[in-house]
Amino acid sequence: MSEVLFVTGGSGFIGSALIRHLLNSTDYQIVNIDKLTYAAAPEALAVASKHSRYRFYQLDINDLDAITKLFAAYRPVGVFHLAAESHVDRSIQSASPFIQSNIVGTFNLLESCRNYFAGLTASCKKAFKFVHVSTDEVYGDLPISAPAAAEGAPYHPSSPYSASKAASDHLVQAWARTYGLPAIITHCTNNYGPHQYPEKLIPLLVQRALKLEPLPIYGDGLQIRDWLYVDDHVQALLQVFQRGKPGESYNIAGDQPLTNLAVAHAICNLIPTLNLPTALRYRSDQLKSLITHVADRPGHDRRYALNNNKIKTEIGWVPQVRFEEGLARTITAVYEGLTTIR
Repeated sequence: MSEVLFVTGGSGFIGSALIRHLLNSTDYQIVNIDKLTYAAAPEALAVASKHSRYRFYQLDINDLDAITKLFAAYRPVGVFHLAAESHVDRSIQSASPFIQSNIVGTFNLLESCRNYFAGLTASCKKAFKFVHVSTDEVYGDLPISAPAAAEGAPYHPSSPYSASKAASDHLVQAWARTYGLPAIITHCTNNYGPHQYPEKLIPLLVQRALKLEPLPIYGDGLQIRDWLYVDDHVQALLQVFQRGKPGESYNIAGDQPLTNLAVAHAICNLIPTLNLPTALRYRSDQLKSLITHVADRPGHDRRYALNNNKIKTEIGWVPQVRFEEGLARTITAVYEGLTTIR
């Protein structure tokens, strides 16, 4: 029987992509632990759900007893922790779910993991790893002229979301230092790709453009984000698990910084060039006329950027998917989703 990996939040956008990648490229058995919130994408795991090496448990990571039982039953060799509330706007409207999921949930998962790890043999302890997936937003707003944030840069979170992720990072670091838990933290830039919930910028703009609806852009739209295709991200996560050093952190960046306004223009330029039905072959200028500047988000950070030299040199990972290529895949997937709904 093959070894087992746990993936928390495996029904979400990044988690489901990770599970597909693990099933396609490894021999691990995968246990998906997800409470299935509004942003879950079960359709992204339609193929995985039929796989002999896949198991799903609808559980909240705050359910300490249930998670502890899963550790005892499956005895995993590793955990990828992705379960989190992740939308900044929602965190501004109501921070409580972010505190409960991202901070308290991480604490409970760490406690279950610590107790399980303490009972392992020396050889099993040596093989075990806990990979905590975090965000570039913990480093906060970077001036345009400032260098990209490297691992170890000071934390300056701006939103309730990023503050809750920073807190969860600190918990992981403390459990690694105090209890010897072999944990690795990764920080990624903005992900995009198929199956992303349409509250995020790219799927929201694509859906609206395909419907000829207004394309909302916060403020002047000159906020800069680095874009990372989700398949590149999950490949990096697996490589970090395989070759990363416990106690270390690794930045995972797409090396494709763009303003939000530039992203909107890219979508408008690309849609007319794709092989979509004639009815959807809109002109780019027609789509760009839909761009609507709306009141800016409170505390909106101007720029995020990560220095990913460490993962390139120590792990050997580099992003493969160009933004235009990944965007084309994403637009096509969103279109297919809309036509299926109809």
